[in-house]
Amino acid sequence: MSGLPDILRRNSNYRRCWLGQIVSEVGDHFNSIAVLSLALHLTGSGFTVGAVMIARVLPAILAGPVAGVVLDRVDRRKVMIASDLLRAVVAALHVLLLTYPATWLLYTLSGLLMFASPFFNSGRSSILPRIASRQELGAANALTQTTSWLTLSIGTMLGGISTMSLGYRWAFVANAVSFVFSAIAISGLRSPEGHFRPNRSAAARQKTSHYQEFREGLRYMRSRPLILGIGLLGVGWATGGGAAQVLFTLFGQSVYQRGPAGTGLIWSFAGLGLVAGGFLAHRRQVHLDFPRYKRTVTFAFFFHGLCYTIFSVMPTIWGALVFITLSRVFVGMNSVNNRTMLLLHVPDGLRGRVFTTVETMSNSVMMLSMGVAAVACTIYSPRQIGFVAGLLSASTALFWGWADAAGKLPEPEQDWKEPQREFAEPVTPA
Repeated sequence: MSGLPDILRRNSNYRRCWLGQIVSEVGDHFNSIAVLSLALHLTGSGFTVGAVMIARVLPAILAGPVAGVVLDRVDRRKVMIASDLLRAVVAALHVLLLTYPATWLLYTLSGLLMFASPFFNSGRSSILPRIASRQELGAANALTQTTSWLTLSIGTMLGGISTMSLGYRWAFVANAVSFVFSAIAISGLRSPEGHFRPNRSAAARQKTSHYQEFREGLRYMRSRPLILGIGLLGVGWATGGGAAQVLFTLFGQSVYQRGPAGTGLIWSFAGLGLVAGGFLAHRRQVHLDFPRYKRTVTFAFFFHGLCYTIFSVMPTIWGALVFITLSRVFVGMNSVNNRTMLLLHVPDGLRGRVFTTVETMSNSVMMLSMGVAAVACTIYSPRQIGFVAGLLSASTALFWGWADAAGKLPEPEQDWKEPQREFAEPVTPA
């Protein structure tokens, strides 16, 4: 298995993709902090903050089916570049909020920014097997996901500091520039074929409607229990994961009486747990055959939910930090392992639709979980809600474990074509 530094050193295509990811995701978190802060500053209402969060999630859900079909029809590199450039324009337009502070404009710009995101995010996942060899795939997948978790921690911290020091305008402009940088990085990707169009059969290339192609992706997932099961794992996690978006703030400020610093601590330790889980999954993948993979999913989901329930009842914040970190270690392990399975088994011509469908399913349930948790907070304590959220996530292990024991999760055929490496940089002798 290729190591994480090795793939950055040897694979110039992946290195460009990774550098673009770092800059654009850090810039995106600059925007998130600035927008949520501005929403609270303009209205003084927590409702507005919640509405902005929904305005950012809902368009991404609606865009998923469209993005999947587009990514399985045309050159994915071009789609990713177009997404970056569109987001650069929308990010720059956020500056208008400083002279025209209307909430409808805030919702509209937030929605447009997130609507374009699935075209890039799922495109990056779909293109990965075209720029990484079978030996490199595990490292590429692990590094891509752990980088996202690291940029979440670093980007939100830097975004808060820079917004306080330099103002909203700086955050919005920095976000726009970051997308331009990403577009330049992605434009440098090279393929021996001269393009990154998906490999499709002659029948699949016949002109059909977007709806028919979307249904084709759903039929494929239904006919492959493992692929559908991985999608449902995301749904199971989101039942409690959505509530966590609300609960982390309440635990930090209300339960443990630590104010914003307490919330920041919980998010930071959760992020560290995700990164640790991603690296641990990468280290173990070389020893992880298919039966062990399925058992690992059961084990990790059960202990993720268990640790989350313990987190919700810990009397001190320091004990809570230990268990939220452990909980996210198991989430990170599952995320990396599940994504690797999708990359290995989903055909290139269906990869865009499968990845966007899995993401849309998870985001939809997450938004519902966030709403239910927000309403439940008016009746129940954060500890009670957290305990139930942990049980919901843990219950996913029962369904997956039953399906595995009953033989309902056979390994589908692998659809792997080793990418040509004419454009890879030569390895420097030691």
